[in-house]
Amino acid sequence: MPNPTTTSATPPDGCTAALILADGSVFWGRGVGATGNAVGEVCFNTSITGYQEILTDPSYAGQIITFTFPHIGNVGANTEDIETITPAARGCVLRADITQPSNFRSVQHLDGWLKGHNLVGVAGVDTRRLTRRIRDLGAPHGIVIHDPTGTFDIAARQEEASAWPGLEGMDLAKTVSCTQSYEWTETAWALGNGYGQLDRPRFRVVAVDYGAKRNILRCLADLGCAVTVVPATATADDILRHKPDGVFLSNGPGDPAATGVHAIPTVKAVIGAGIPTFGICLGYQILALALGAQTGKMHHGHRGANHPVKDLETGKVEITSQNHGFVVDPESLPDNVVLTHQSLFDGTPEGLRVTDHPVFGVQHHPEASPGPQDSHYLFKRFVALMEKHA
Repeated sequence: MPNPTTTSATPPDGCTAALILADGSVFWGRGVGATGNAVGEVCFNTSITGYQEILTDPSYAGQIITFTFPHIGNVGANTEDIETITPAARGCVLRADITQPSNFRSVQHLDGWLKGHNLVGVAGVDTRRLTRRIRDLGAPHGIVIHDPTGTFDIAARQEEASAWPGLEGMDLAKTVSCTQSYEWTETAWALGNGYGQLDRPRFRVVAVDYGAKRNILRCLADLGCAVTVVPATATADDILRHKPDGVFLSNGPGDPAATGVHAIPTVKAVIGAGIPTFGICLGYQILALALGAQTGKMHHGHRGANHPVKDLETGKVEITSQNHGFVVDPESLPDNVVLTHQSLFDGTPEGLRVTDHPVFGVQHHPEASPGPQDSHYLFKRFVALMEKHA
């Protein structure tokens, strides 16, 4: 079936779904996953593996994910490759129909998995055209709709997409965070053994859950960290009463300035207590705000598992996994903060280090789930900081 982009309210033959942008553009296709409507910011991800991890990454709250890789579904779905139990993404857009699974770990077809998690999708879309539109004009508001009868009220759905307020100013971390503290001791996955368990903890780490991915917590546990996960709204007293050797600020969705209203005072107090602190993604942005910097919305963001980042202190280039739509303004960093990493795609800052406190952070996702493992050393750097300040 062709995949035209049109402003016509009449779908081509065989269409059971569409992506409608706020500007009136309509990308027709075939419905996958759950039926219904889902509105959000439309972004694209360039990863060629790990679609299940991507769809369950809490950092995608409020977003409709366009996969640039055409073969989605080829490894099926399972109960292990998830980053959270309840996905926060709004929906997905695919080039081809979901591929039949062909992997020994598959326990479910991806279409059934999408239905089970109430994720609405559309396949048969010209994702190259859509990606170019996002790249050139910025991430639009849109709505993905799936109705097996092929009956759509395009004008009403366009109005709904236009009325959606957008991610700027949204504190989404509170919507994906845990609601009460819990202990995490699960370690990395191994073929034939599944996930392991931490048996000899060396450090006590408190992880602030702004939307933490499970594999981040596993990376910490793998290095001997007994992790206590606390909600995004935790106060400094909530954190410090655990007597942590280190504090970890997790990834998460939404506008860091909005989350910072309640998070910045907490992080400032943690830094002031002299506790080794490591932030990634949203946690890195919150860290920058607590240090006195500013953040802003990106044109279309960074999302994929193939983003080159240069370590400015070693000169090495690492290929990274990324998912963010906001960025730290490097000109706003105070004198006691130095940039440590930089994107080789657009020059945006990717990491910082505080010169007079044991504090650092990176924009990318060193847990590599999905993605390369080039940045795993950052967890070891965190452990080394805790050893030094023990």
